[in-house]
Amino acid sequence: MSRVGKMPVSVPQGVDVAIKDDQINVKGALGALALAKNPLVTITSDGGKLTFAPANDSREANAMSGTMRQLVNNMVTGVTKGFEKKLNLVGVGFKAQAQGDKLNLTVGYSHPVVMDMPAGITVATPIPTEVVIKGSDRQRVGQIAAEIRAVRPPEPYKGKGIRYSDEKITIKETKKK
Repeated sequence: MSRVGKMPVSVPQGVDVAIKDDQINVKGALGALALAKNPLVTITSDGGKLTFAPANDSREANAMSGTMRQLVNNMVTGVTKGFEKKLNLVGVGFKAQAQGDKLNLTVGYSHPVVMDMPAGITVATPIPTEVVIKGSDRQRVGQIAAEIRAVRPPEPYKGKGIRYSDEKITIKETKKK
């Protein structure tokens, strides 16, 4: 059995987990999330703990039990604490402005780049060169952060661009004559 799949998921106070035939719903203070249930995994709930077991002895069911366990754990964490990603803008004149559910990026193009944020994702700019993305769905927060980074990825010679706050850029040496 998967090492991750063996660990139970503890459900804290204030979080409601509903397991139906084809869906798992998690409701908490920061919102509600839903996940399609996989037929290769059996989920049991007993006393505030969720346990995951493979439905059969196949390798796919074993792997999927660990995957489902971690996805549900991320849902429980998301509706209690939430997830956040920080991005830094490095470059002369690079700045970001959050206006409601829109993010305006000035990153060296001849025009500003305006990005709309989906429902459930909040974006903030504490300083003009930092973007903070928050939400309860880990996958969507990471995807939005990746899309913002893709507007101007860091280049390897000067390091200019949009990067994650914990990302290290290896600077290349310039060509010599």
